Amino acid sequence: MGGFGGAIDLSQLNLKEPVLVSGTDGVGTKLMIAIATDRHDTVGIDAVAMCVNDIITQGAEPVYFLDYLACSALKPEKAEAIVKGIAEGCTQAGCALIGGETAEMPGMYDENDYDIAGFSVGAVEKSKMIKPDQVKTGDVLIGLASSGIHSNGFSLVRKLVADAGLAYSDTYTPEPDKTIGEVLLRPTKIYVKPVLELLKSVDVHGIAHITGGGFYENVPRMFPEGLTAELDVSSWKRPAVFDWLKQLGNLQLDDMYHTFNMGLGLILAVAQEDAEKAIEVLKAAGESSAAVVGKVLEGQELTLVNSDEA
Repeated sequence: MGGFGGAIDLSQLNLKEPVLVSGTDGVGTKLMIAIATDRHDTVGIDAVAMCVNDIITQGAEPVYFLDYLACSALKPEKAEAIVKGIAEGCTQAGCALIGGETAEMPGMYDENDYDIAGFSVGAVEKSKMIKPDQVKTGDVLIGLASSGIHSNGFSLVRKLVADAGLAYSDTYTPEPDKTIGEVLLRPTKIYVKPVLELLKSVDVHGIAHITGGGFYENVPRMFPEGLTAELDVSSWKRPAVFDWLKQLGNLQLDDMYHTFNMGLGLILAVAQEDAEKAIEVLKAAGESSAAVVGKVLEGQELTLVNSDEA
């Protein structure tokens, strides 16, 4: 039997002026695919990723994580799989899982339904906190590849699959050894460790986590007023799942860039003279496809160039 709260000794962080940065998020309707396929071991990773990836955009190192699981009645095997994923996510992020809450609410949820949410707190030296006013005209944008759809846009994804008359157990044609469900449930990539490694040696001016709203709603969040970005769509490889969705629903690419990450889960702004070193550090830390994907310029509207939109 544990205590009522989890505790962390911040003195272990060796920060002179620590600033705490918090984040909370969920997995959204991606959970409905996990429920439909009865596979629950990856959505916990998603819950962690959605929180810690937000925290690192301000330069903070995630310190601890708490989870919330709500269901009709607790099923031990399902709960074990979910928590296993959460623990794996915390391992990838290098943060402690210090507690959580499981709420059984019959009548609120159907028998097999559940929801999970996460809460994470990180810390950063006050003088090293990343703020929008640090981004400058001429800065270079570096993109880090996503693992797939991550955890946003799944209401549309589920509709496209249903309208096409497909089942999650059907073969995913771009990868015949995978089912549609397996591909859609690929967990959100956690960027904490490579970004923290980068922050040790490169002055990062801004970071954007590409989540709901795609490029158009997330990239501008790291800029001060009056600055925007030009992104070269040909500079990174778009995962096959996005082209599959495009064909499945006859979607317009521009609409997809308003919804999905389209292959980039994180975008970082650095000074032009630091770009080469930044990419070198990121690649050494495991981000093998890290590359320059755009630049910062004056203006209000985000622009995408070299799109293959027909």
